[in-house]
Amino acid sequence: MRPRTLEELAGQRQLRDAGSPLHQLVEGDASMSLLLWGPPGTGKTTIASILSRQTDRRFVEISAVAAGVKEVRAAIDLARRELVASGKETVLFVDEVHRFSKAQQDALLPGVENRWVTLVAATTENPFFSVISPLLSRSLLLRLESLTDADVAGVLASALVDARGLAGAVTLADDARDHLVRLAGGDARRGLTYLEAAARTAATRGLDEIDLTTAEAAVDVAAVRYDRQGDQHYDVTSAFIKSVRGSDVDAALHYLARMMEAGEDPRFIARRLIILASEDVGLADPTALPTAVAAAQAVALIGMPEGRLTLAQATIAIAVAPKSNAVTTAIGAASADVRAGKVGPVPAHLRDAHYGGAKKLGHGASYVYSHDAPYGIAQQQYAPDVVADAIYYRPTSLGAEAGVKERWQRVRRLIRGS
Repeated sequence: MRPRTLEELAGQRQLRDAGSPLHQLVEGDASMSLLLWGPPGTGKTTIASILSRQTDRRFVEISAVAAGVKEVRAAIDLARRELVASGKETVLFVDEVHRFSKAQQDALLPGVENRWVTLVAATTENPFFSVISPLLSRSLLLRLESLTDADVAGVLASALVDARGLAGAVTLADDARDHLVRLAGGDARRGLTYLEAAARTAATRGLDEIDLTTAEAAVDVAAVRYDRQGDQHYDVTSAFIKSVRGSDVDAALHYLARMMEAGEDPRFIARRLIILASEDVGLADPTALPTAVAAAQAVALIGMPEGRLTLAQATIAIAVAPKSNAVTTAIGAASADVRAGKVGPVPAHLRDAHYGGAKKLGHGASYVYSHDAPYGIAQQQYAPDVVADAIYYRPTSLGAEAGVKERWQRVRRLIRGS
């Protein structure tokens, strides 16, 4: 079922549109090396094959897992001889190029530099970290995105009826299709593998339709009843948030696993953890927010499935942390006063005094520079008169916030003189 033309390629609309770099390479028959960066099953090998077929080039594939410098040089030498003898160019596809050492990547440079080969190198890792600069600068970097559920469903629909696939031998029930698409996780190759396994199971059972029970049996994974757009999404998300807030680590991990197994966007989960870190932990554990932010960044960098470990670590850390909603209530109370119209003028000594005539207006005249005061804390009024006595932040005595509470009480007395 490998696509034979750009039109058959699933997803990657940004690469298939008229005028896109890939379109120009195929239609213009240009000789330019490519670096394809994207998750598994998004079409990297397929693009190399299409480029070779549609431009009438030889296609040679080597894997960075098994090939060494000797194999790379031999492939380039053969391509050079073929080019000299017949004028036929070669597409050299290097899968998992990030696994090549610097010396092995260096061996590719003569072929690329002299246009003896059109190099198409595929990687699932950030090429700015894993590919040497000379190779990067001589190649066009194309970023492939994970396929959407609709993309994968389209691939499965084609495989059901295409002569190269199942040729109409079986049909696929809607709930079974949704289950296979969910398990594929944006990987078309994985989706086709699951579909083939399910078709074989159906044939063994004498069925002409793959139902949900057959699909579950074929891949040995129970379907997760979870609609990312419906009530189940909101119910499970709500339960996850409340379990973390309630410090029940096991329940939080259960709901986290349900979301991840159902294919929930890991960035959505990471965002919820960041909110929880400020909303429900705050200064009771000041490390909670950096932990959540680091988890979000790690997920963006490494993706899934490895990102599940980072999300689990952050979930556990925030769930076991001491809880305080003092940050939430503080900003809520401050916002309520502002919305109620309590927005008096800024005290004169705090106003900007860096322009001509400001001193004549009394701006900054009696301001006390905090670093000149004892303990670095100056006794003076900071808030407008209308909220001069307001108390917004009410720290708890839980966790690290107990120390913050003690210090804030001392500082507040120094500032206000009472």
